[in-house]
Order: sequence, then C-alpha cells, then structure tokens
Amino acid sequence: MAVIDRILAPNSSFQKNFFFLAKRFVAGEHIAQALTAVSDLNAIGMSATLDFLGEDVLDRESAVKTRETYIRMLDEIGKAGLNTNVSIKLTAMGLLIDESFALENLLMVLEAAKENSDPFVRIDMEGSSVTDATLRVVDQAFHSHSNVGPVLQAYLKRTPNDVEHAIALNQRVRLCKGAYNEPAEIAIKDMATIQREYLTMAKALLTRGNYPGLATHDRILVEALRGFIEENAISHDSFEFQMLYGCRPQLQRELVRDGYRMRVYVPFGTHWAGYFYRRVMERRENAIFALSSMFAK
Repeated sequence: MAVIDRILAPNSSFQKNFFFLAKRFVAGEHIAQALTAVSDLNAIGMSATLDFLGEDVLDRESAVKTRETYIRMLDEIGKAGLNTNVSIKLTAMGLLIDESFALENLLMVLEAAKENSDPFVRIDMEGSSVTDATLRVVDQAFHSHSNVGPVLQAYLKRTPNDVEHAIALNQRVRLCKGAYNEPAEIAIKDMATIQREYLTMAKALLTRGNYPGLATHDRILVEALRGFIEENAISHDSFEFQMLYGCRPQLQRELVRDGYRMRVYVPFGTHWAGYFYRRVMERRENAIFALSSMFAK
C-alpha cells in the first residue's frame, strides 16, 4: 500500500503526467476549473455539488487548510451566483485526529455556507472504519445546523436502520449503492440484492424522507424509480437524481429533459489520483463502469 500511496501522491510523476486518465471524471486541479464545470452544468439545467479532493488527513494543519479552502470555495460560489452546494469528507476535516476537532471544522463550514443561496453541505460516506464516527458527527452538527446531511450506502447491511434514523430526524440523505470493497460480514456482495435493497430504501426516502438525493447510474434502478415516482404521483420537486461528473452524461440529459432534477457531483483538486484509484478503479464493478464511461456520450 505504501507503494500505491507514493504513486498517487499529489507531487508524484503519475499525478503530473497522467491527468488525462481522470479528466473525464475530475473537473480540474483548481477552483476556477471546477466553477467553469459547474457553470456549464447549470447552463443545461443541472445543479452540482463541489468536492475538494482529499481525505485521511492526519495533522491538524492540513485539516484547517481544507476547512479554509471550503470557506473560500463557498465565497466564490456565492460571488459567481452558481447553482451548487458542496460535499465534504470528514477525514479531510480531521476525523481521524479527533471527532470534536472535525466537528468544529465542519460547523465553521456550515456557518459559511448559510450565506449562499444553496446552503446545504453534504457529508460524504467513506470506508466502513469511519461510518459510525461520520454519522455521529453529522448528528451532532444537525442539532444546530439543518443544512447538513449524510450519504448512506445501500450495500451495507446496517443501512436500513441508518435510513430510518435519518428519516426520523428529517435529515436529507443521498442514497448510493456503495463504492468501497467492504467485507461480506458487513456488506452485501450480490448486485441483484443490492439493487433490491437500494430500491426499498429509496422508496422509503421518497415517501417519508426529506428531499432525498437518489445517486445511481444504474439504468435498471433509474427506470424502477421513475415508475414508482409516476405511479405514486411524487412531485419532481421533492427529490433529485444525482450522478458523478463524467458518468452517463446522456442519461443525465435525458432525466433533465423529462422534467427531473439532476445534481452532478463535481470533484476537483490536486488529490485526483487517489480519488480516481480508490473510488473508480479499486472495485471491479467501478473499474468496468469507468472504462466504459470513457467511451460513452
């Protein structure tokens, strides 16, 4: 793993020479490039959520730097008048150092976000080793700031209970399948079962939740969700579909054309190599999907 970490480091030769591999899925290394990508999405009727790449921070200085980057991002978003909010990984805010420190940093970002037209801050879900800590911090922040909500992963066996907990608190949830290679003891491995669990939880969120984000590129799930939404006369203003930057752009446009809300997750920053490897290439299903997406319209 140490070898992989060196290869994926922001100052590595791989990082410097191979951005072309990831540019389909990463908006760029700088905020100006990310804002341009958001502007282009807004122009075709889509909103966005901006993610400054980075995770697993182990020193306070780096966590504070990430916090300040987000506060500057929010200021630039507000000045540009763009339709986007932000997504954050709590390990980039110091979660692995101290939960209270990560919470303190998050609360400062939440306060800054309140100044923007879209003040919402999404907390990304990371590996299972920090699931409990992530949800604890989200709950603590939510007590004083309603503009925060978690990502929940359908393939984790614990997630039905986490969905019900979020519904009870009226938290906004992004529901995704899950991208990490987790052990069978805690995660469902069969895709048909994951799809079934995703659909069950999505229906609960659509009927009883608070403005859920349905994050999937799976056409089977998208069509099943569309059928459920229309059969139950669920308002298109009460939820949104969400997809990753560069993934299934044609499907994104189709959903917008048909009157659905679409939010695109737009990552940027110098830590793109780690994101590309861990989120796109580490799991076989993701690698196949990413490679096919490179050649899709």
